[in-house]
Amino acid sequence: MAISKDSLISVVGVCGINGNLIARILMDHGYNVQANDKVNKEDCKFIDSLKNYPDMTIYYGQIPESFFTTADYMILPEALNQKSMIYQKVMNYGIPLISVQNILDMFEPVHPVICITGTNGKSTTTNLLKKIAYECGMKPCEHNLKGMQGNLAYIPALQARLNGDLSILETGTFGQVGDLKKLATPCKPDAGLITNITQDHLKEGNTFIDYALIKGELVELLNNKTLVVNNDDPTIKGLLNKLNYQGNLITFGLETESTRKSTKTCFCGKEIEINEFIAGVGKYECSCGIKYEQPDYLAYKINNTHDSFILKTPDGNEYSFNLAISGIHNIYNAVGSIILAHEIMGISYEKLQKSVPKFTGVKGRMEKLFVKNNKQIMIDYAHNPAGITTVLKELKTKYSKVIDVITTSSESGISGDREILECAAEYADYIVPASENAYKCAKQVLEEGLYENKIVLPDTMPEGHKTGTLGASTEQVLVAYEKALTIDADLLVCTGEAAFKYKDLFN
Repeated sequence: MAISKDSLISVVGVCGINGNLIARILMDHGYNVQANDKVNKEDCKFIDSLKNYPDMTIYYGQIPESFFTTADYMILPEALNQKSMIYQKVMNYGIPLISVQNILDMFEPVHPVICITGTNGKSTTTNLLKKIAYECGMKPCEHNLKGMQGNLAYIPALQARLNGDLSILETGTFGQVGDLKKLATPCKPDAGLITNITQDHLKEGNTFIDYALIKGELVELLNNKTLVVNNDDPTIKGLLNKLNYQGNLITFGLETESTRKSTKTCFCGKEIEINEFIAGVGKYECSCGIKYEQPDYLAYKINNTHDSFILKTPDGNEYSFNLAISGIHNIYNAVGSIILAHEIMGISYEKLQKSVPKFTGVKGRMEKLFVKNNKQIMIDYAHNPAGITTVLKELKTKYSKVIDVITTSSESGISGDREILECAAEYADYIVPASENAYKCAKQVLEEGLYENKIVLPDTMPEGHKTGTLGASTEQVLVAYEKALTIDADLLVCTGEAAFKYKDLFN
């Protein structure tokens, strides 16, 4: 679709996700834009993202007739009812419509695009890499949609078409075949990173290997391009073999103490044993030939507090790095970010040594809130077995007695909730269930005579059911939190999406 820059394009719904991003893309590319939204200006939740576009005329509330009579083209929300007044007016005036797909076809990303996927660590890696970019004088494209995840619907693809020096995009999946391909393909990625692949979002009838193959949709998009992967994850190695990846493959890993053994399903169908560094990741070997090998980038000499390491690079040189965040999982996140920054963004290791420590973390990831009843209160977004295991294992190195308030409701069903509870029980000293499913699983294991010395049930459990990926209601979270406050411990950590959503209610 060829549109003259002399045209006036009217965008309906500038306070919505697509309308907001499309209006900004058009302005960034020199088009004349007027926009509207039915809400008042003070109720426009994404208004901050529009402050750098003073030349965009915006009508809040009522729409003047001129909005239609002067428009050469119109962009409508995809969900707009065709019987609505606005739609009927557009039809009556015969205004040509521009769709989201038209916008994606009209504008190609004009800078490097990096897509980051994996089960755990996507948000931290994405935000750390953005921090590095800013510290080194580069401007990543930002969706600036307050309170919105960056890996939903059209957000990554539209974000990649905004003004900036590069795009660093979190690209996740909800466990359906085609999810990641649909999300990432219009982003036109030049490079990507896979943090890890552990069990999460397993839909009924799907296996872990099915889920891994969904992550592989990004691998296929990056054939003949650059792919950075966690070498210590046998599932990733099996996936690359299965898909016969052809491109610039860069691997990274750690040399650290293995604290337990676990198994994961290999692509050959057997269970592969792992000497774990974190959940599902470590040193491994399967009789089918999948085995641990030395990575291109190796982090070693990791200190006891897990916030400094030496990085050995492919050319044999070594560089020391310090972090403002801690945890073996965060060292993985940092190394992946360092590689992308050096290999794709061209930033020297010396500059990276200065910029990496300036990243202080992502809200909702091991986020300290305050101290109450002689215990640190913390939240963490961990919502799957690997995430729960990794976070609690790390926290137990720093706190002697840990309470976990579980607010999750697993995307894999009640069996996933049972696994989350069992993973929590491995490291937490006490568990207080907050979600309905966590409560059911807690009662079930108590009836089986398990974890009797760890599980503490709330005195009452308010009614509340899973809503989307949100496992617990406000009332359920607060009741469990108040119960946890009565337990003697050094740390009270609330885990899951509901903990993050309702954290401002804790006091």
